[in-house]
Amino acid sequence: MNDIILRAQNVSKRVATADHELTILDDVSLSIPAGQSVAIIGPSGAGKSTLLGLLAGLDSPSAGSIWLAQHEITAMDEEGRARVRAELVGFVFQTFQLLGSLTALENVSLPMELSGTPDARSRAISYLEKVGLAARVGHYPKQLSGGEQQRVALARAFACQPKILFADEPTGNLDQATGLKISDLLFELNQQSDTTLVLVTHEQRLAERCQSIITIDDGKVVSQS
Repeated sequence: MNDIILRAQNVSKRVATADHELTILDDVSLSIPAGQSVAIIGPSGAGKSTLLGLLAGLDSPSAGSIWLAQHEITAMDEEGRARVRAELVGFVFQTFQLLGSLTALENVSLPMELSGTPDARSRAISYLEKVGLAARVGHYPKQLSGGEQQRVALARAFACQPKILFADEPTGNLDQATGLKISDLLFELNQQSDTTLVLVTHEQRLAERCQSIITIDDGKVVSQS
């Protein structure tokens, strides 16, 4: 059995509103083996993206514990969580999150350069070739289509060789045909890299490509298959 790379135990998230406390996640527990692809699905407002942010260490829960690899990230301050993210985690977002002032090549190479990767530029070029953008490395985000921007984001995420990749609605801003190509590419790169994939999606067809599906509703895990 694969080692567990991600584990949440009795995790809750509450936020204060003007007149009451709102529970977004309520006593969520789950575990994800290394190398597995897992989809998190549920209706709008169920808490999917909030859960993803907590599992990735982008936010802290109101209660409960989360372990990412051997690190209990809920016992760390933001600086500690940032170190763990830099070492282990990759991200792909619905809105691409590219820096508009940098070329495709610079967007992919920058995270590696910041972490001291010696072959950042050549690795960035290699991954841009993998996603079919060899001819677009010098283009800026505004010169690229939505699908091309998401390809850059995929190259950036996988070039850093993360142990675990969090993808939040990666095809949500794309038309159906482009979204299908991006999802094919995502799973192809993930298989090549043997990366653990945690995917938030509202698309059942995309979720069914994962090895496991976690369904949440009203802030609770209602099934895991």
